[in-house]
Parts: sequence; C-alpha cells; structure tokens
Amino acid sequence: MDQIRVGIVGMGNMGTSHADTLAQGKVKGAKLTAICDSFPGVLARHRDRYGEEVLRFTDLDSLLDSGAVDGVIVATPHLDHPAAAVRAFSRGLHVLIEKPAGVYTKQVREMNEAAAAAGAVFGIMLNQRLHPAYSKLRELVQAGELGELRRTNWAVTHWYRAQRYYDSAPWRGTWEGEGGGVLLNQALHQLDLWQWVTGLKPQRVRAFAQFGQRRDIQVEHDVTAYVEYNGGATGVFIASTTEAPGTNRLELSGTRGKAVVEEDRLTLWQLRQEEPEFNRTFTGGFGAPKSWRIDIPVGPCTRKQHGGLIQNWVDAVLTGSPLLAPGEDGLHAVTLVNAMLLSAWTDDWAVLPLDEEQYVSLLKQRMTQSSGQAEG
Repeated sequence: MDQIRVGIVGMGNMGTSHADTLAQGKVKGAKLTAICDSFPGVLARHRDRYGEEVLRFTDLDSLLDSGAVDGVIVATPHLDHPAAAVRAFSRGLHVLIEKPAGVYTKQVREMNEAAAAAGAVFGIMLNQRLHPAYSKLRELVQAGELGELRRTNWAVTHWYRAQRYYDSAPWRGTWEGEGGGVLLNQALHQLDLWQWVTGLKPQRVRAFAQFGQRRDIQVEHDVTAYVEYNGGATGVFIASTTEAPGTNRLELSGTRGKAVVEEDRLTLWQLRQEEPEFNRTFTGGFGAPKSWRIDIPVGPCTRKQHGGLIQNWVDAVLTGSPLLAPGEDGLHAVTLVNAMLLSAWTDDWAVLPLDEEQYVSLLKQRMTQSSGQAEG
C-alpha cells in the first residue's frame, strides 16, 4: 500500500479543517475519499467543497462498510469518540481520533483494547507535542539538564470563552453534551504535555473547581489542582476560560535549575552547583546557588501541528513508523481530568489509580440531571 484512503467522521470545525488538509494534498500518502455527518444540513454545506469523488454519508456504519476507506479521522463531539472508534476497529480500519480520547478512563481503556485486538494503528490528535518549545523542553528533561524535578507549575488561563461560545451549540457546556469543561475541552493539551514533558505521573490529586459561577453552563470553567508525585515532587495546575488577559506559563524546577516556557519561548536557568551539593557545603548565611540564564533557541511555532500529526499517523500506517501520540497516551490526560473532577465533586483527595466506577457513577448522575441549567 502506498496510499491510505481516509474518511472524516464529524464535519464540524475540526473535521472540516482535517478534510481540507487532506483534500489540498498536504498529507503525503493520504487521500480524502469520504466524509460523514449525521446532523441535518451539514453535508449540504460541503456539496461543492470536495468534488463528486468524495463520498458523503449521514450514517457511520454505512461509511465504515462502504469499502471506500482504509482509516478514519474521528472529529465528533467528545462523548461519541470511543463508540465511533470501536466500530471502526471492528472493521479492521485505522483510526486517528480528536482529543479527548474519551470522557472517562474506562471507555478509553476499552477503546485501546479494541485497537489492539484489530491490529489497527490508533493515534490521538495531541498535536501540541509538535510544538517546538515543549518538545525541546522534553529533551532537556530527559537529558538531565534540570536534575531531579521537584516542582511543576502550569497556569493555562488563555483559553478565554465568552457566553456566546457556549450558546453556539446546545451540547456545549453541559455534562450530557461534553462530559467536562475547561479540563476536558480546552486544557487537555496542556494536561497531556504536563506528563509527556516531565515524565511524571501524579500519585494523588486535590482540586477545586467552579461550575457555572461565571458562565451559564454546567461544567467546570475554573480549576486549581495540587498534585503529589512519588519521591516528594509536587505540582500545581490552573486552568480557566473566564480570565482575561490569560496566561500560558509552564515552569519546571529541579535540583540543577529551572525552565520556563511562556509565549512560545523557552528559558533555562542552570545552576552552577546542584542544589543538594550547595546545601551540603555552604557555610554562609543567606546565600543561594548562582545560575546562568540561557535562552534556548527553538524552531518557529507554525500552528500547523494538526497536519503534522495526520502525516505521522499516515506514515505509521504505510511504513510502520512510530506514532508521536499513540492512542494509549490518550489515557494519561483523561486520568488527570477524571481525578481533578472527582476531587472537586467529593471535596477530598483523589488517589491514583482512580476508582473508575465511582467516577463514572458520579458523572452519569450529572449527565442525567443535565437540563441546560447551570450547576450551583
């Protein structure tokens, strides 16, 4: 096989963007052959966009059984991701799924089991892994340039959303429609990068969240979480869709220095003497380890990482090259989302591995109660 035939499932904003990328020949070895959307009028809007050779379906199973595709990109609303992917895997098709992989960990785990059983290539659209500043920071961490990490802080409050955004579709901002808010929808990329860059996975989480205080929605729009890692390291994660001007700043502190990513720039402060050694040998009063500040050069952020992830997925199908964001990795960020919400709901620590059944039970209670009214 020297070309993969791709279908797009869900022709909203992201699905249309992915379809355009394929139709314009921007992904080597891939061809757009079908699109699918069940919402009335959506396909009609694309009648002249891709030509007659691109098949159109209003039913997912009809697309999957058509023989017109070798793989699909799933860009439906969050709650539909796992079911669509599993149905594709049952036909032996490859899948690239939009983030989040799912709404709760149990369904993400089941989706990965289905992919493994089918022997299919399963990727997730965690496109921020191609951001040059974060990929370079990951290299520095893996090379030991920061020493042993002791603290990780991420403030990601630049995802501003006005009420108009939530009013643009009836499923937005509801438990039944989205299954989560700022954590699951906007800041999921940062939750993924937080673990991907540092290599650390929290052992327990304590989170505080606001649900509908500043927007007429049900889901969380403001979260502050504290996490603890094995070995004594700690972290803080702050996310909001109601703060302006917002901030996007990641700071890592270790025994050999500190690194900060902000406004697409990476800065490293490297200690001249490791902190434990300085602490052991220092005989003065109020001294501290001296450091060098280094502005790390990184490539330009092109904002075209979606196409890069599609290309990587296609290459994995055609040549067996490794995925930058395999489906299994989709579990990590969803685990943190679930842990933070569970902690906020129960007003207690959430210990990992998570009690999946408890989380699903509490989430489904909120889905059942979804009525378009904001939570108190």
